[in-house]
Order: sequence, then C-alpha cells, then structure tokens
Amino acid sequence: MQWVADVGAATQRSVAYVGGLAEIFGASLRLLFLSPLKRARMLQRAVHEAMAVGVGAIPIVSLITFFIGVIIALQGAYELQRLGAMQLVASLVAISITRELGPLVTAVVVIGRSGSAFAAQIGTMRVTEELDALETMALDPVAFLVVPKFLAMAVMMPCLAIWADLMGMLGGALFGVIGGGFTFGGYLIATRDALLLRDVTSGFIKSIVFGMVITAVGCQEGFSTGAGAEEVGRSTTSAVVISILLVILIDLVFTILFYLAKGGD
Repeated sequence: MQWVADVGAATQRSVAYVGGLAEIFGASLRLLFLSPLKRARMLQRAVHEAMAVGVGAIPIVSLITFFIGVIIALQGAYELQRLGAMQLVASLVAISITRELGPLVTAVVVIGRSGSAFAAQIGTMRVTEELDALETMALDPVAFLVVPKFLAMAVMMPCLAIWADLMGMLGGALFGVIGGGFTFGGYLIATRDALLLRDVTSGFIKSIVFGMVITAVGCQEGFSTGAGAEEVGRSTTSAVVISILLVILIDLVFTILFYLAKGGD
C-alpha cells in the first residue's frame, strides 16, 4: 500500500526536521552557557540583531495591530449592539488581543521580516562558502550566527508582543470613543477590569516560544541550503512557510493547555 509508505516517509521527515530544530537550539544553549570566552562576542552581536529584529519591526507591528484592534471593535460592536451589550466591546478587544492576536500577529510579522532574513543570510553564506571560511578561522558558525539571533528574539519578541497588545487596545479605544459611546478614561477602566494577569502572561509565554521556533527554522533552512542562488530562494520560502505552520500549531497547543489549566473558564 503506497499511501502507507508515503505517510510513513512524511512522518519520518517531519520527526527528523523537528529533531534538527532541537539540535540547533540545544547547541546554542550549550555554547551560551558553557563558552564564557565567546559569550561577550555573542552578546555584542545579539545587540545588533535585536535592533534589526525588534526596533525595526515596531512601525509595521504598530500599524497592523492598531488596525486589527479597530476591526475587532467594529465587528464585535455589530453583534453586541443588537444584544444591548456595547459595554463589552472593550473586554472583547482586550482579551482577544492579549491572549491571541497580539503574539500571533507579531510572530507572523517577524517571520516575514526576520525569519526569512535569517534563512537568506545563512543560505547565502553557505552558497558563497563563507561558512567554511568561518570554520577555517576557528569561528563556530552556530556561536557566531545563531546564538545572537536566539538571544535577540528571546528579548525582543515579548517586547514586541506587549507593544502589539497596547496598540491593539488603542485601536479599540479609537472606535470606543468615536462610535461606542465611551470616554477615553472609561474605555481604559473597562479594559483594565476585563484583563487578568494570566491573559497577559499567556501571550508573553507564547511570544517567547514563537521567537525560538522562528529562529531555529530560519537558521536550519539557511544551513541546509544547497548550491546555487535558486536554493537560497527555496530556503527563504521554506523558512516562512514552515515557521507559520509551526507557530499556528504551537499556538493551538498552548491554547488547549491554558484552557485545560483554567478548568474551561
């Protein structure tokens, strides 16, 4: 039965790929904590990566999440107004942004900006044999290229997610003040009353894991790039597609776990 063989082969490739991601993450942790002589250089490069990953993404993340906040408020108000529950618009926006859309939209934006860039950078270095040159100079490519990216993403992804939460709630406040009958202060109070600490921390935890996955996939695809410029494009495309798929799957797993941990409330 050929389809059984195809499913088995696909499963084997998937498990091997996840194993490769775990291997590159484990190697990065080992270098970070067990190589004090290289740590200063890695931290220095991590600052440069953080500027590109985090600061450079602020404008587009702000714009997208602000408009998403407005859209959620408009869509929610359409139904809530029929039920006479317009006061719940602020709660709807706050909870949906902090628990789900803030971290998820941030991850998708970072995948498009940085995950693809990681794959293209390392893939180009593979094609032009710069990785071999690093090894000739006794520089570990993982320590020189990968660890700074992990550090930058671990710091900047939660910061971007929190910023996205704020911008999304400001977008909801724009509609609340203009079309929802709220005052700005009243909207902020309604938002504060709707949020619990676990709403913010769940998105915070998700964003850290998303950042690790995006970095691991981008670097893994870059290191596995074949010969030729066309392969760099393939690696970049694969990094984006696989990162989005894994982020959605991980988001689903986290959502189920948080739901079960809360006892369904």
